[in-house]
Amino acid sequence: MNKVMLGIIAVAFGLNAGVACAKLAKGEYKSGKDAIDAEYKNARERCRSLAGNAKDICLAEAKGNQKAALADLDARDKNTNKAWQEAREARAEANYQVAKEKCDDKGSNEKNVCLKEAKAARTAAMADAKVARKASDARADTNESVSKARGKEADRVAEARKDASADKRDADYAVARERCGKFAGDAKERCLNDAKAQYGKR
Repeated sequence: MNKVMLGIIAVAFGLNAGVACAKLAKGEYKSGKDAIDAEYKNARERCRSLAGNAKDICLAEAKGNQKAALADLDARDKNTNKAWQEAREARAEANYQVAKEKCDDKGSNEKNVCLKEAKAARTAAMADAKVARKASDARADTNESVSKARGKEADRVAEARKDASADKRDADYAVARERCGKFAGDAKERCLNDAKAQYGKR
């Protein structure tokens, strides 16, 4: 099994859920989807030997892993903050569905508590997914602002250096002109012309 398939199956089991990385290369998406579908079929097959609620839990886990893994795959392919939020939400929903099935084994009050706990866990996970996206969006905005600020800073520094260079050139030209004062006639004229040429004056 190649590295791409191993990586996608790792995502299918939630090992890389929500971890941003580079966009998928051409063909990687299809390979990843095929690996996820194959794992789902294998998982469903393993559930066939079970019965009752154990089978229901097994099927819920298989379906949940598939949906979460597909959402992770989409997130890796799109690599946007929104896609990663949706992947986290898909994982939260998958965990919730499995937790609900596990609650069926409990008595009435205990089952109600179990369902409330499962719902609370889903709500918390959904909220965390939103926070993670907001944080990522904020970081992106900050990076953009910093980049713009640095660009403006660089422009201001470049402008200051240009002005400083002009000031130095003018000062040096003034010195050169002053030195020409020791000459007279054509010699002085040549000296002044040389100074103009050297310092870009007309």
